Amino acid sequence: MPLVRSANESNVNYSLETRSFDPVMMPMRLPLDLPTVPLKTRSARIAERALAGYAAAIVLLPAAISGTQFASLGFGALLRSLHERKSRSAGDVLTTRLGAQEQTVLVVAYIAPESGTFERLQLAQKCARAALECEPDKILVYDAISDAAVKNSAVLATVAALQAAAFRLASFKSKPKRTAPLRRIDIAASGRIADLDLTLATCAGNNLARWLTALPPSILDARSYRRYLQQYAARFSLTFKFYSEAQLKRLGAGAFLAVSQGNQARDAGIVCLSYRPAGAGAPHLSLVGKGICFDTGGTNLKSHKGMLDMHIDMEGSAVALGSLHALIQMKSKTPVDCWFAITENRIGPAAYKPQDIVTALNGTTIQVIHTDAEGRMVLADTLALAARRKPRAIIDYATLTGACLHALTERYSGAFTNRLALRDQIETAGALSGERVWCFPMDADFDSDLDSSVADVLQCSAEGKGDHILASMFLKRFVPKDIAWLHIDLAAGMRHGGLGHIATDITGFGVRFTLELLRGGWPQARQRAQPRTRSAARA
Repeated sequence: MPLVRSANESNVNYSLETRSFDPVMMPMRLPLDLPTVPLKTRSARIAERALAGYAAAIVLLPAAISGTQFASLGFGALLRSLHERKSRSAGDVLTTRLGAQEQTVLVVAYIAPESGTFERLQLAQKCARAALECEPDKILVYDAISDAAVKNSAVLATVAALQAAAFRLASFKSKPKRTAPLRRIDIAASGRIADLDLTLATCAGNNLARWLTALPPSILDARSYRRYLQQYAARFSLTFKFYSEAQLKRLGAGAFLAVSQGNQARDAGIVCLSYRPAGAGAPHLSLVGKGICFDTGGTNLKSHKGMLDMHIDMEGSAVALGSLHALIQMKSKTPVDCWFAITENRIGPAAYKPQDIVTALNGTTIQVIHTDAEGRMVLADTLALAARRKPRAIIDYATLTGACLHALTERYSGAFTNRLALRDQIETAGALSGERVWCFPMDADFDSDLDSSVADVLQCSAEGKGDHILASMFLKRFVPKDIAWLHIDLAAGMRHGGLGHIATDITGFGVRFTLELLRGGWPQARQRAQPRTRSAARA
């Protein structure tokens, strides 16, 4: 599933098609086009006086820089004087002010050649935060690194961090704080910077995922979510299909309906958006997302602390849409279906209960154990429905289990696949994208923990140990063996203080990973003939 570049990378201006959008003034109107800050490339030779034209500048230097290298730079004498004030090492960030009135914030970052993508994104986030503090109208990114691969990676990481930091999530304050927007990023670097268009596309997808995930449940409920997706489909010429509860009942989707039956409003359902490039037929790829707009835990009610942030339980569906959005912006030639399992998991007289027996869309009977394991229930029927269109591959995303969070913390997300030979490829995509994933085992003997005496399968184990693995073993039953399947348990979907280049607690994790995975040819590419490694790939 190769990605196809849509932009001519020799052009000097890079921007995505956008419409006017102010997230502060329009919190009730969900955006169809999310702006990215336009990029402009310029001469690598920048004189010191040219810095006065910028309110902020980020300079990327090699960790080990010599005097001769300083001499070759447009304002090398200035940088050398700053450098020599204090010894510096890889990963350090130096911030100072220049000019007669100290009008320019100068941020200098030292890049280690051996650092991986995640480390460079993390460093870029520090630079972006420091540079944007003065609310610049435009910003200069100046690359003084000679190694072409390191240079390219460092610039792309800086652009990604600036795009993420410049984008603002919705505010509902009666008197919102006004901040000046960043209107342009100038890049001064020798040689061509590859993949700027891909970086912008992934940034737009990540912004969309974070935007939707952060919305409160009083704004983004099942009905408004469906309407938004319908408008999104119209905007980008996608086919929209909504499977209502009545239609799902006729199809026999009892696992999804068991969860949705506890809702007071009858507005839950499954949405499919179909992206078909010219001449494309059946989907090659299906993206599936868990879209629980709010999760109380159902009859097995969550505690206050456990329920407080459960408006983000739809992040899997937001990441699926963000990934689709990036593919659309790239004008990918891959036909894609994007599926959304949209409902709430509420408590009430009609809510499903432990020990209920329900029948899923593919005929599998399920013994319910815990009503807060609702994610795997709605995904089961959505996966089975997606599989009916016979895609070559399915990727699903879900904030599914606390067990995965405890296993990995919020720094990684869990990966589970029915193509065990491609685990190296999956983890490498995580390392190269900076959105790190770890592949867990899915050996057949785990199924014995889901044996039921009265149904085909237990929904989950009553004990809870290894629940992230058992949840994946459960979901695997709803994907035919001839379809390559990857499940991402989004342990890194939310982390206090952000992750990598993302400074917000809601990370939108998964869009960068997905595009890197597809760019690597997953799942058609053969497994690389190399020893299995868990270390971060070098850029």
